[in-house]
Amino acid sequence: MKRTAFVLINCLPGKTKEVIHKLQQIPNVEYAEMVLGPYDIIAIIQANEIETIAVIVDEKIRTIDGVDETITCVAIGKEEITGLIF
Repeated sequence: MKRTAFVLINCLPGKTKEVIHKLQQIPNVEYAEMVLGPYDIIAIIQANEIETIAVIVDEKIRTIDGVDETITCVAIGKEEITGLIF
């Protein structure tokens, strides 16, 4: 099953466009755009395993010059929430 993660990124001043360009070059990054609000960029990653997403965020995204902070939200499919109480 393909996993999806939404990565919220804050950049250092003046680095947003450069960071977006670098994000778009990373395999598994399906989408990266500037957003308004408390974060500068949202990126969508798709991979077969959560571990792959973790490596991409830690080794590829967080090491980009200009990235200040990231928050990663991994989506949970309907089949994974069976039996969970909300």
